Amino acid sequence: MILFQRLFLIGLLGFISTQADAQSYPGEDWTESPSPLASEFAEPGGKISMYAAQFPKSFNYQIENNVFAREIFRLMFEQLLKTDSVTLENRPGLANQWEISEDKKQFTFHIDPDAKWSDGKPITADDVVWSFEAVKNPNHLSGSLQAVMKRLNKIEKLDERTVVIHADEVHWRNLLACSTFYVLPMHWWKDQDFNKVNFEFPVVSGPYALGEVKESVFARVEKREDYWKADSVTMEGLFNFDTIEYRFYAQRDIAYEAFKKGEFDLFAVYTSSRWIKETEGDRFDKNWIVKQSVYNHQPVGFQGYAMNMRRAPYDDRRVRRALAHLVDRERMNRTLMFNQYPLSSSYWPDLWDEKHPNPNEFIGFDLEKARTLLKEAGWEVNGSTGKLEKDGKPFVINFLSRDPSWVKFLLIFEEALNDVGIELKIDQKDWAAWARDMEEFNFDMTIAPWSAIPFKDAEPMWHSDSADLKSSNNITGFKNDKVDELVASTRDLFEVEARHEVIREIDQIIYEETPYILLWHMNYVRLLYWNKFGMPDHVLGKYTEEWASVDYWWNDEFMAEDLEVAKENGDALPPPPREVNFDNVFVPGVAESMLPAPIQ
Repeated sequence: MILFQRLFLIGLLGFISTQADAQSYPGEDWTESPSPLASEFAEPGGKISMYAAQFPKSFNYQIENNVFAREIFRLMFEQLLKTDSVTLENRPGLANQWEISEDKKQFTFHIDPDAKWSDGKPITADDVVWSFEAVKNPNHLSGSLQAVMKRLNKIEKLDERTVVIHADEVHWRNLLACSTFYVLPMHWWKDQDFNKVNFEFPVVSGPYALGEVKESVFARVEKREDYWKADSVTMEGLFNFDTIEYRFYAQRDIAYEAFKKGEFDLFAVYTSSRWIKETEGDRFDKNWIVKQSVYNHQPVGFQGYAMNMRRAPYDDRRVRRALAHLVDRERMNRTLMFNQYPLSSSYWPDLWDEKHPNPNEFIGFDLEKARTLLKEAGWEVNGSTGKLEKDGKPFVINFLSRDPSWVKFLLIFEEALNDVGIELKIDQKDWAAWARDMEEFNFDMTIAPWSAIPFKDAEPMWHSDSADLKSSNNITGFKNDKVDELVASTRDLFEVEARHEVIREIDQIIYEETPYILLWHMNYVRLLYWNKFGMPDHVLGKYTEEWASVDYWWNDEFMAEDLEVAKENGDALPPPPREVNFDNVFVPGVAESMLPAPIQ
């Protein structure tokens, strides 16, 4: 969780400076070096397996906007630039050099001459141009990327390894937007239907290639020995596993039971009841399974019940506010989650601190306020049926859900809805069917958890331009002239704190408009894993969640053998630290072997 804005300022100094003058980057003082987060003790080889939710409708992150698609796609394909895992500065990706014009509207990228596709063909400017134009194509289902890249209006090829991307206006995020899209092999993709490339990726550029896929069971990626950067010093200690296996389960409860049986290795816990009540017994007490809370600087997102403002009655702020007063979050937190969560009153929880106290008034459970607001909006109770009606039509909420574990929360919500005369219908679907309905805006309400990134930007989710853009992050269809005006004012603000001041103002407006019924958030990662892996003392990255295990962990044959012996004999293993705080164990520039042992 980012508690102090100076962390963003430090991390973005390099980014801001790249926008200031017409210069070439990286600077002459930068040289390739190992990642400061990689362990010197890492060993290549072996396998890790982890839970990856339900089987998605696509692995193609360009058209499938979910975390799993993002993670598997980043292992197979690459972007023009990378981000330093500690400082957040730009680093070479497929481009080993780049320049920015004085007017900050032209970005020139030089493709690394060593960059090659897995079939041996060189990665060229043609691949970059084709990939850029494919993502920008309005007929392609790449709405979330189009929203980020909308100011990038043209790309041109200068030579076989050089491209220039043009922006139509100055914006602090333009350079980031230039490296948002993944570069794809034109010679394979140009003959495909972009919107239907879901599970076949025969030509890749990243450190892994897609291996065996068994629908609804697992997908594997296999490490490439011929990866074009395999021998680079920047790869030392990273991506150590030969095989990464993602396991799919229709329900998280089923997945957890499979994890405890040893069917896969790592499981992140998202529910406090499981963390408190279901992590007992020999496997936990004897440290065969590690239970660990990891505190780092992962940006804090939000989750809530999203309301589709494109349709009535959710286009009425009074109705949305009334529904928010009918969600008894305190009761849910107390009875279902052991009071483990801070209740949210912001869409950017980590932008408020002691220096910037949150002014948003907490929306508490209040039946009478809800009734008053609904009456103001024209809804009256039919005396003969007890149902809330307007213009002779009853108030019925069709709640689109993709996770059965949310039913217990919805049942508490339903009690309050029934009390005021509203009917709740839960439409339970799998991930793929839910995603199709979301693309078509075919829902009244749904649960939507959002992760966050260090670079705060209100535009992709909250600007009116993205409200009707399919597959965009603006799933509620939010439109507000004042927010649009404030978003526009941030575009040429290169100083991070100045942008954050504006986003705090935006946050207050959005909060008052209530497009989501905000629920709660969490500021650490709850990890469970079988005790057989080597890993750095910080366990995960500075800004990353459980998925970063594949970046930094490795297969430790001795620990794996000790685990098997302990299980056979019923012995306990030494306890790893129950809590890991990134700032307490990571010291830049100090060898890991020199750090003091963490307190256990």
